[in-house]
Order: sequence, then C-alpha cells, then structure tokens
Amino acid sequence: MCIKERYFMIEDQWNIIHLPHKPNGFGVMIIGDTNHYVDKRSSLWMQNSERRHLIQDLLDKGYTVFYSNLFGRHWGSKNALDVSVKLYHHVMKNEILNKKIHLLVEGMGGLLALKLMETLGENIRSTVMINPCLFLKAHFNREKTNKLFYKRLKREISIAYEVDEKEVEGLLNKDEFSCENLKSEVPTKIWHAASGSKYLVSDHSRCYESFRKLYQSPIDLSLHLADGRFSFSKQITRFFKTNEKVL
Repeated sequence: MCIKERYFMIEDQWNIIHLPHKPNGFGVMIIGDTNHYVDKRSSLWMQNSERRHLIQDLLDKGYTVFYSNLFGRHWGSKNALDVSVKLYHHVMKNEILNKKIHLLVEGMGGLLALKLMETLGENIRSTVMINPCLFLKAHFNREKTNKLFYKRLKREISIAYEVDEKEVEGLLNKDEFSCENLKSEVPTKIWHAASGSKYLVSDHSRCYESFRKLYQSPIDLSLHLADGRFSFSKQITRFFKTNEKVL
C-alpha cells in the first residue's frame, strides 16, 4: 500500500499531508485521540493498520488528508487550536482545494473539533466523530473515581492550558467550557461505542445530540460495538459526499 505524503512543521509541531492519486478537490483534517502523534517520518495513522486503511479509503475517493501532532495530549487547548487554524490556512495556500473542509476526529479530538467548528465557521463543510470526548469537565469529573488516571489527566490539562494543577478545577468551571458557547450548525455524524469507550456516550455524544436538537440543528448519532471502531469507512465517505452538493 503506497501513500504519498509530505511532512512540514508549524510552531515546532510536525504535520503531514497525504496526497491522493486523483484529487476530488476536497480536504479532510484529522484530529486524533490521546495516542495520536506525528513526527518527521511517520504518524499513528500510518503505523496503525485500521487507521491506515481508513486513510487509504479516503485517498482512493480523492480526498486530500492532513493533520498535525498538536502538542500531544492537548485536551482542546488554545495552542492546539492556533496550530490547527494555521494548518488549515497552510493547506489552503499550497493545495488546490475547496476552502470548505471536512473534519474527521477521534476521542479527545472532539474537544478541538467543536472549537474549530466555531472558529473556522463556514469553512467546515461537515464533521465525523468517532467515540468523541466533547465536554472536558464531564470527563474530568468521571475520572475522579480513578486516582491514578485522575492525577495524570489533571497534570495533562495543567500543561496543555498552562495553569497550575491547583487551578484546573476552577479553569473547567469557566464559561469557555460551557456548551452555551457552542453555536455551530455544521452537519455532524457521530459513531460512539455503546460500551467500552473511556468517553461515555451519555456524557458526550448524547449530551451534544440533545443540545443540537434545542438549536434545531440535529446531528446523526449511531451506536456501534467497541471492536468496530473503523469498520465504517464507506459510511464516512458517503456522509462527506452528501455534504458536497453545494460547493
């Protein structure tokens, strides 16, 4: 399986762009979970067979795929948002693509996706989420039951948001973490594991589904088995395609 790619840096973070043999003119930005990484030679999405297969499916359909290391476990931080926006503009400047892109996000990437949907606005064509974490405060409170994971998460958030660990709980109570700030009506499709996911569907996808209904902009939420996380690549490209009728 041969994938043509280019590597480049933005703000000391490695980025990668995968180029299709026959471009269809549309781009897909990937935002990964906590185990996501990009370095100067490879990425999780190239090393993991399921994820690599999904990228290949996107390339076969003509999509240009790109993503960034984003400081590792960023938990939706401002620094990660800034690099994502710069990555978008870099790709738009250097590739011949429609300015409205798709987002494909997994896990923790959901936090950043919600912010990108607000920040880039009309430049986000549609969003696909897989087992997303959408509300950091809910995830933080859930992790309190496990001291080891809780301490690690608290430390990671303090690093990502550049605050002292003692300030993390206060930080998560600020308005910026409230769903009231979410106004985007970007078409969104979510696949969430009915069980076995570290981000519970009730805390995240169901909550977001209810919120979007209130704003009369419903999302499409489907539950799946934990071991079928990347088994629906055809449905993903089909969803993207349905949102490309208006250029």
